[in-house]
Amino acid sequence: MLNVLKGWFNAWFSDEEAVYLLFLLLAGFAVVLLFGGILAPVLAALVVAYLMQGLVTALNRYRVPPVLSVNLVFLVFLAALVAVLVVLMPLLWRQTVLLVRDQLPDILRTTETWLRSLPERYPEMISMEQVNTLVTIAQRELAQLGQSVLTLSLSSIPNMLEILVFLVLLPLLVFFFLKDREKLVGWVLGFLPERRRILSHVWQEMDQQIANYVRGKAVEILLVGSVTFLAFLLLGLNYAVLLAVLVGLSVLIPYIGATIVTVPVAAVAYLQFGWGGDFALVMVIYGVIQFIDGNILVPLLFSEAVNLHPVAIITAILFFGGVWGFWGIFFAIPLATLLKAVINAWPKRSDAWRLPAGEVEGSKE
Repeated sequence: MLNVLKGWFNAWFSDEEAVYLLFLLLAGFAVVLLFGGILAPVLAALVVAYLMQGLVTALNRYRVPPVLSVNLVFLVFLAALVAVLVVLMPLLWRQTVLLVRDQLPDILRTTETWLRSLPERYPEMISMEQVNTLVTIAQRELAQLGQSVLTLSLSSIPNMLEILVFLVLLPLLVFFFLKDREKLVGWVLGFLPERRRILSHVWQEMDQQIANYVRGKAVEILLVGSVTFLAFLLLGLNYAVLLAVLVGLSVLIPYIGATIVTVPVAAVAYLQFGWGGDFALVMVIYGVIQFIDGNILVPLLFSEAVNLHPVAIITAILFFGGVWGFWGIFFAIPLATLLKAVINAWPKRSDAWRLPAGEVEGSKE
C-alpha cells in the first residue's frame, strides 16, 4: 500500500513546479472562500481591470500613449457605472415594485383557480385538502416576497452602507490596477519561482480563453438584453426593462437560464394579453431571439474560447454557483477551463508507478 501511495505521489508531484501550482490553487481557493466577502471590492476590481486591459491594449496598438489610453478606458468604465446606477437600477427597481404589487396578486388568483379545478379533473391524483395546503403555502411565500421587495427595514441599512463603500472603492481600485499593472504584476511574480514553465503554460492557455469568454459573455448579455428590450418595447409588453435584463442575464447559465426566464416572460404576456395573437407574437419573437442567440451569436463569440463538454459546464455551474452564488455562476466556465488547463499541463511521470526490479523480485521470494 505504501509503495502504491509513493508511486502515485512521485507520478504527480515529482516536479517542484507541480507543488507550487497546487499550493497556488489551494491558496487562491481558500482566500476567495474564506475572505471573499471582505475582499469583494478587490476581487471585482481585478476582474473589471482585466476586462478593461483589452481595451487599453487595443488603444496602444493604435499608438495612443499608455497614460492616455488608461485614462480613456477608465472614463468609459466610469460612465457605464454611472449610467447603470442612475438610469438602469431605478428603472429596474420601479418595475420590480410594480410587478410585485400589481401582478403577483393576479398570478396568485389565476394559479389558485387553476389548482382548485384539478381535483374535479383528476380526483384520483389530487384532493382539495392538498390544493388548500399548496394555496396557503403559496400565499405565505408571496406575502413574504412582497414584504421584502416593497419595504426596506432598518436591518438593511448596514447592507446599504456596504454597497456604498463597494461603489466608492471599486472605481479607485480599477484605476490603480490599470495604471500600475506592470508594477503589480512584477511584485506578484517576485513571490514565484524563477522556473515557471508549467505556470507560464497554464497562464498562456488560460489568458486567451478566459479573456475571450468573459468579454464575449459581456457582449452577449448586452446584445441579447438590448434586442429583447427593443422587441418588448415595440410589442407594448409591460416591464420591458426588467424582463430584458432577466433575459440578458439568463445567458450566464447555458441550457438552463433560457428555460427559467421563459416563465416570467410568458406570465407577464399572458396576464397582459391573455390567450391570443398578441401573446403568441410575444412568445414567437422571444423564441426567435433565443434561437439566434444559441445558434448564431454564441458560435460567433465563443468559437475558440471554450471547449468543454456540456456535462462539465453544468457541473461547474452547479458547483461554483453553490459556493459563490451569482459570481460563481458567472465565472463557472472560466474556472472549469482553468481546471482543464491545469490538468493538461500537470507534469506526470508514467514510470513512477513501476516498482524497481529488485523490489519486485524480493517480493516474490
